[in-house]
Amino acid sequence: MQFNFFLKLLRESFRDLLPIVLVILFFQLAILQTIPDNWMPTTIGMIIVGFGLAIFLHGLEIGIFPVGEGLAKDFANHGSTFWILIFGFMVGFGTTIAEPALVVIADKAASISCGRIDPSHLRYVVAISVGFAILLGVYRIIKGHPIHYYIIAGYVAVVSVTFFAPKEIIGLAYDLGGVTTSTVTVPLVAALGIGLASTIKGRNPIIDGFGLIAFASLTPMIFVQIYGIAVYNLVEVKNVAQTIVECSASVPTEISVSSLIFGMTSVVKDVFPILAIILFFQYGILKKSIKNIRLVFAGFILVVIGLYAFILGLELGLFQLGETMAYQLTNAGNVWIIYSFAFAIGFSTTMAEPALVAIAKKSKEISDGKINDFILRLFVAMGVAIGISLGAFRIVDGGHIHYYIIAGYLIVIGLTFIAPKHIIPLAFDSGGVTTSTVTVPLVAALGIGLATNIPDRSPLVDGFGLIAFASLFPMITVMLYGIMVERLNIKGDTEIEIDETRDELSKIHGSSEDAANINLSTINIDASGLRHSLMLDFSAVVLIVPEDKKEEALKAAQDGGASGVTITKASGMGLNELENFYRASHEENDILLLFIVPSSIVDSIITSIIKKMHITSTGDGIVFSVPISHVKGISLRQHDVFKDGIKELVKDKSKMDNDSVK
Repeated sequence: MQFNFFLKLLRESFRDLLPIVLVILFFQLAILQTIPDNWMPTTIGMIIVGFGLAIFLHGLEIGIFPVGEGLAKDFANHGSTFWILIFGFMVGFGTTIAEPALVVIADKAASISCGRIDPSHLRYVVAISVGFAILLGVYRIIKGHPIHYYIIAGYVAVVSVTFFAPKEIIGLAYDLGGVTTSTVTVPLVAALGIGLASTIKGRNPIIDGFGLIAFASLTPMIFVQIYGIAVYNLVEVKNVAQTIVECSASVPTEISVSSLIFGMTSVVKDVFPILAIILFFQYGILKKSIKNIRLVFAGFILVVIGLYAFILGLELGLFQLGETMAYQLTNAGNVWIIYSFAFAIGFSTTMAEPALVAIAKKSKEISDGKINDFILRLFVAMGVAIGISLGAFRIVDGGHIHYYIIAGYLIVIGLTFIAPKHIIPLAFDSGGVTTSTVTVPLVAALGIGLATNIPDRSPLVDGFGLIAFASLFPMITVMLYGIMVERLNIKGDTEIEIDETRDELSKIHGSSEDAANINLSTINIDASGLRHSLMLDFSAVVLIVPEDKKEEALKAAQDGGASGVTITKASGMGLNELENFYRASHEENDILLLFIVPSSIVDSIITSIIKKMHITSTGDGIVFSVPISHVKGISLRQHDVFKDGIKELVKDKSKMDNDSVK
């Protein structure tokens, strides 16, 4: 099952990388009309990226998501608001301080600010702001406050501080709001929010669960601008050599044993704070062991391997190729080529963004299929593409960034009063997940390349800001997607199932009202991919036996006609002979087998179990059946459906014969 799931993720990964390959090929061959020298490492790198993305997502599904949601539920049941808030702060701070994209941007800002901006101080400011953001977001979920009030207040604060901040810090502050939500942070933070909203009474996972990432993208803009006000008013320029920023291509990564060890160690260092925080709060505060801990650690190992493979694949030529193309396009003399490349690279990199893939899958799951994960990613990618194109135009035109951002915020605020409530938190989060491992390096290279090669532009003032545009416009496009879903009356899986059942009832009984009490079961036909709604009666056969009799019990049930089973561990005791209940041993030495089968074969199954397990004579165990109704989603063999259908036809024919005699 796990292998088939991995193969599915692998197919999806290569499908998502295809747009990047097409964009690179088109602009390289058709526009620049050159064949890159490093096409072989780039090809190998893309293959590694595909495998790395699949491994990473597999690790998320079995490691980070279950632990994050489990921690959130345990904290909600623990009832300590203080520790939930502290946990939120630690998750935000610990996962941000080692974020690779933040390290790159901080070092670049330090070099082109002539030493005014200290990279370590900047990273701590951003990490504290993200910790505060997660704390505030968790508090909102606990209290059940509407998210747009917080976001609007945050936008007002961002814009207000902008008028006092030095122009050298504004673009950087806006960009840092996008790079703080990393590939690993996003799934864990999303799991925390969804887990809390699923556990707290009166909260809706789709309305209240999302929004933490939006907070983490917003607060750094405020904190960094305040930091800039302090730095540019209190700190003198250091005596450092004037730094000239050149748009030069990166050196391709060479694979060696030492480089592999160093790279893997760096990824472990980035993931370790998350693991340490989880273990501390799980065992130190909640004092509760992690369920399936081996599987969870396997998931974290897969996350590390997948993330490193993903980064290694990008560095094996793709980053170098992207930076080289950005430099060549800025010198081509045609601004429309620049805008087209910005649009295409924004769209293609976003479609391959691992954090967005994880969030889209989770949003589809908790929205009951009403939100389509692939279409959601298309709308987010379109928003990023429009944003980066507009940001490139801003650099070419020389306009002030805050005017564009303020106009975008006004559009976002206006849409919050029109869009459906369930889409608003997801839209705000979409702005944070789009700027991560894939997008940031290519977009940053494009922005600084433009600002370096266009006369009268400053890399520090004008070069930053593209990431801010890439974070803003997905909020607009996702809310438009939500409005479209609402206007087109797109239904979730449960609503579709109810409508199909109602249609089937109407066909059989003339109208759904006349058949309100009819039990119409919906089944899947094994090995056919077909689903049917039929008049079938089902029963649950429950068998409790000693664990060492499990194989014998399964064989007996199979011989009786059962085709599927649910197995759980159980413990049992006779209460009438216990002197002290609390000192009794409750070891799980029994198993419970649950079979959901057509009522027509219940007698056959129970008879087979009684004979082969000797339950009524020398054997241990108990077996019983319970009639059930409104069965949905069970899988049956065609043989079982056909056999039950024949019995129904015989029954109907006998009834018709009796009626004719009367």
